[in-house]
Amino acid sequence: MAKRIFAFGLIAATAIAATAALAADTAKPYSPPKTPWGDPDIQGMWPVGHLTGTMLERPEKYGDQMYLSDEDYAERAKRMKQFQNLYDNEIKNNKIGMGHWAEVGDAQRRTSLIIDPNNGRLPALTDLGKERSDKMRSSWQPIEFDTPADFDSWDRCITRGMPASMFPFQYNNGVQIIQAPGYVVVNLEMIHEARIVPLDDRPPLSQKILQWMGSSRGHWEGNTLVIETTNLQPGPSMTNVGTSGAPRGDNMPVSEHMKIVERLTPTSPNTIDYKITVTDPEDYTAPWTADLPWQRDPSYRMYEYACHEDNSMIRHYIDSSRAKRAQEAKK
Repeated sequence: MAKRIFAFGLIAATAIAATAALAADTAKPYSPPKTPWGDPDIQGMWPVGHLTGTMLERPEKYGDQMYLSDEDYAERAKRMKQFQNLYDNEIKNNKIGMGHWAEVGDAQRRTSLIIDPNNGRLPALTDLGKERSDKMRSSWQPIEFDTPADFDSWDRCITRGMPASMFPFQYNNGVQIIQAPGYVVVNLEMIHEARIVPLDDRPPLSQKILQWMGSSRGHWEGNTLVIETTNLQPGPSMTNVGTSGAPRGDNMPVSEHMKIVERLTPTSPNTIDYKITVTDPEDYTAPWTADLPWQRDPSYRMYEYACHEDNSMIRHYIDSSRAKRAQEAKK
C-alpha cells in the first residue's frame, strides 16, 4: 500500500513538473528564425491597412480608456462593414467614388494608436510649434491656392515624410521589410520610398544635412530591431494619417531636431509589435508613443504609385482657385 501511495505521489509530482515546464515554455518570448548571417529574420510584407479604422488620437470622450466597450466595438464593426460594402458595390458596378479609394481595415478594440500620454492624445504644441503650424499649407485645407508653396510635400508627390509614412492611410498601406548583411530596408508603398537602415556603428550624419525621411541608424536588442531617426527636413506634416485621423488637422510641424525611435519586436511568425516614440522639444511639450500591431500578409502586392512632382494637380488647383475667385469678384 505504501508503495502504491509512493507511486501515485511520484506520478503526480511528475505530472505537476511537466505542467510547470509546459507553462514555462509557453511563457517564453517568441524567438524568430535567423538570417544566414545571424540576425533575427523579420523579412516579409507587413501592410498596415487593417488599422485604418483606428484613430491616431483618442477621442476625448474616452479619457484614459484604451479599449472600446462591447457596445462601442459593435458600432465600430458595423461602420467598417458599411465602408466595405460601399467599396464592394463600386467595384461590382465599375463605379469610382469615395469608397473606391479607401482600404477598409478591420474593426479594432483600441481607442487610439497613441498609448502614451495616457489620454491617447498628442501633446500640446509649444509657442514655436503653434507659430509653425499656422504657416503650414496643404490641399486638405479650405484655403486659396496661388503658388506651389500652398501645398505640402505630399501634395506635390515628393514625400509623405516621417513619422507620418509609418502610419495607415486610406490606400497604399504596404510595408515591406527586406534584410541584407548590415542593413534593413523598410520599403513603403506610398510614393515608393525605401528607408535604408544601416546596422553598423557608423556615426550619424552632420546636423547640417537634413533629409525628407531623416537619417536612420539601427541595431538589435535581442530580437527587437531598434531604429533611431534624426536629421529630418521640416515640411511634411507629422500626423498626415488620413482615415486614422488627426482631429487637430494636418498642421503638425516637424523640426530638424525631432528624434524618432522605432522598436520592432516579432511576437509570433506572423505578428510584430511596432512601437514608435517621437520627441521634438522645439514644437511639442512632451514626447508621445504609438503602438501598431503589424500582421504579416504574404498575399499583399505593391502596385505602381503613379504620382510624381511634375503632376498636373497643382496647376489645376491653382487655376480653379483663381477662376473661382474671379467669378465671385464679378458678382
